[in-house]
Amino acid sequence: MTDQFTDFIQDDEEDEDNEDLYTHHEIKVDKGQSLLRIDKFLIDRLPQISRNRIQNAARVECLLVNKSAVKSNYKVKPGDEITLLMPHQKRELEIIPENIPLDIVHEDDEVAVINKPAGLVVHPGYGNYTGTLVNALTFHFDNLPQKGEYERPGIVHRLDKNTSGVMVVAKSDMAMSHLAKQFFERTTKRAYWALVWGDLTEDEGIIEGNVGRNFKNRKVMDVFPEGDFGKYALTTYKVLERFDYVTLVECRLKTGRTHQIRVHFQHIGHPLFGDIEYGGDRILKGTHFTKYKQFVQNSFKILPRQALHAKSLGFKHPVTGKEMFFESEIPEDLSTIIDRWRNYLSNRPLE
Repeated sequence: MTDQFTDFIQDDEEDEDNEDLYTHHEIKVDKGQSLLRIDKFLIDRLPQISRNRIQNAARVECLLVNKSAVKSNYKVKPGDEITLLMPHQKRELEIIPENIPLDIVHEDDEVAVINKPAGLVVHPGYGNYTGTLVNALTFHFDNLPQKGEYERPGIVHRLDKNTSGVMVVAKSDMAMSHLAKQFFERTTKRAYWALVWGDLTEDEGIIEGNVGRNFKNRKVMDVFPEGDFGKYALTTYKVLERFDYVTLVECRLKTGRTHQIRVHFQHIGHPLFGDIEYGGDRILKGTHFTKYKQFVQNSFKILPRQALHAKSLGFKHPVTGKEMFFESEIPEDLSTIIDRWRNYLSNRPLE
């Protein structure tokens, strides 16, 4: 028997993404295994997971045998390959509800969709034990899934602290499992807008490259040759508007690795405008004119973060199955910078 635990992420990014929010359990049944209900079989192999949680996972098709969803009374057979998607167990961390204002775009009994501002950390962790989105969620919503049992109530995907935009939050156990499955299977539809340095050659493109922790600085990611280190990552993009020195692009993630958009564009020589961790907070393109340098420096002051926004999010409602789609307005700091580049391009002096 094999028992492999594989982390995954959505990003979510960029969703900083879900890589450590959920665990993908894979078990291959021994050749000598007798017929046995799958929920009983699993609690023997995964004693940290209750039978009730396994049954809940089966109800929302997060329990698979040979890649097909099964019910909790399925009888395992020798050679069966079992896949179980479950949230990580809680680490010891007290969640303190805090009255932090939330921009709630949509809410029903199962889900809430919010517009996260830049500067808000999604969940408590090292260096950020309070003042997070989770602290706000536990204040504004009662009985969120994972509350009192896990460390990240309601969270099924993430955004970087300084990335703004639309997120979905689960308000029930059913929604938590159903949304987790959608993110895991990459069936959600997400688009990000980013302002990157330089004039991209093509109007549309694909960026591929394994993403993993930088060997020298564990706080940032790096891109490695395929098969060496990290996890496979693929980003697609299309140009929305060109400003000669910077380009506004729409990005879509086929995978969801930590800092995926940011590190992928740095890898191809076009880091995000204002991105301190990935070198975008320096003047990388443009002229030597003093006015131009002053223009860029002033822009950095207006937008002291990476120019990245989660523009839209689509998913299936966990109960009705209805396709849900939400868009988020570009925040003022980023829209101001885009307008500044637009105006600079139309009024720039002859070079």
